[in-house]
Amino acid sequence: MYNQPTPDMLESNIPILVGVGQITDHPQNEEGRTPLELMVSSALKAVSDAGAPGLVNAITDVSACGLTVDADLVKTPFKKAYDNVPKLVANQLGIEASRYYYAAPGGNTPQYLVNYHARRIIEGHDETVLLVAGEALHNMFQRFTPWYKLFTPWKGWRGKTGSTPLSIGDNRPGSTPHEDQYKLTLPSKVYPLFENALQAHYGRSASDHHQHIGKLFGKINKIASNNPYAWFQTPRSSEELITQTDKNRMIAYPYTKYLNSIIKVNQSASVILTNVAQARKLGISSDKWVYLSGFADQNDHWYVSQRENYHSSPAIRSAGKRALQMAHKSIDDLEFFDLYSCFPSAVQIACDELSIAHDDTRDLSLTGGLPYFGGPGNGYAMHAIVEMVNRLRESNSNSSGLVNANGWYLTKHSFGVYSNSAPTSYDLNLAGQRDLSKEKVPTFNENPKGKAKIETFTVIYGKGNVPKSTVIIGRDSDNKRFISQGPTDAESVAMMQGEQSIVGRQGHVFKARKKNRFEFES
Repeated sequence: MYNQPTPDMLESNIPILVGVGQITDHPQNEEGRTPLELMVSSALKAVSDAGAPGLVNAITDVSACGLTVDADLVKTPFKKAYDNVPKLVANQLGIEASRYYYAAPGGNTPQYLVNYHARRIIEGHDETVLLVAGEALHNMFQRFTPWYKLFTPWKGWRGKTGSTPLSIGDNRPGSTPHEDQYKLTLPSKVYPLFENALQAHYGRSASDHHQHIGKLFGKINKIASNNPYAWFQTPRSSEELITQTDKNRMIAYPYTKYLNSIIKVNQSASVILTNVAQARKLGISSDKWVYLSGFADQNDHWYVSQRENYHSSPAIRSAGKRALQMAHKSIDDLEFFDLYSCFPSAVQIACDELSIAHDDTRDLSLTGGLPYFGGPGNGYAMHAIVEMVNRLRESNSNSSGLVNANGWYLTKHSFGVYSNSAPTSYDLNLAGQRDLSKEKVPTFNENPKGKAKIETFTVIYGKGNVPKSTVIIGRDSDNKRFISQGPTDAESVAMMQGEQSIVGRQGHVFKARKKNRFEFES
């Protein structure tokens, strides 16, 4: 195990990415392609990209990102439609692997899988690995029957091998039953809580903050508009992204539709990971090689209600530092970034924790971001990795870049530092979890009563741009955290969305109809 710097690392222990492929599929007919078909297509492209005739026979492991429909919080007839996704892909390619892995849900999963198998390569356990991710959620929703909220099965959406893959990753649910009671299960309702906390943290007015996030994501949208693999290639101005219209309705304040990750896409990406010795043996040209020079995984406190605050991420700070340290790089040394861009708050917090200016001259996304490029379930970061490999292949020697991916609600974080020059060592002690158990965690009160103040909030909208409900996270008179519903009358909503942040405002919390309720002081 190469835990300490070793100038003469064995070639069999240096992990490299040698083949990449991706596909974005706009259906030509009403049925469209299945997730399995998309994954097979991107895997074939990755094999072809590597350019080694014997590569398929050399693959020892196949890992697949979990399909969205297989997540515990999703209820559809298509759950577990495939009994062994990685083996089904392997069968289509003629691969006879030793191990098949199926990952737990989370946007961090692609980078987590790269990190997991890279470590096993360094330790001498793995040799050549195929990683796949793919979703056909656009096609699935096209088959959606709104009256019964069921998907209509069709040919090809089921596949059985009679086997079960190895489970990998953290499969804990992303929210507590109490959080579920206040609908804090969908990312579109949780990430606005971080955004409104950020506005208060930065000390901005609402209009200034909206302009800021519009400008931030305007740059990312521009990247997507020039990316042939983007689901949406429509260029939009910063003002268009933040302006509430019939086509750009408010989802949950302050996020309009154009600031939300889009999951209804058909996209797949695949990566082939091996070691230098095997690449030489297979005859893979060195101009295809991209090195994983540093990596780390780290979780924040698991549940949103446990976070110290809603404007920072100790795990991003820790894991980013560790990955860079392993790669012997600073943030200023990097030429390329793909920061996980599901929502503006995720990008801003990542920038803050990694010491990247929000207006850095370097692009913060390689793809064009999840709202514009597309957010295919748990698989987006695999596309980011594909783009990173392609960018480094085209760059001058000694270029590097960083991929940051997160799962759930800024919960699970995975980092990879990639380079087109070989590392001299791997300190694997830097890759593991830092113990956050001693970090401050607020005491939680499920039944608060009395005086209280607001930590963060959001207003959730229904169709027709009409406020449907409000959610408030706050502290009671004993400084214990609580979750509650807030008022929905026009005056209160106008105040919540006013120029001055309501974070820190006083009020009262009480129980009514089995839920906590918050009212502002008159």
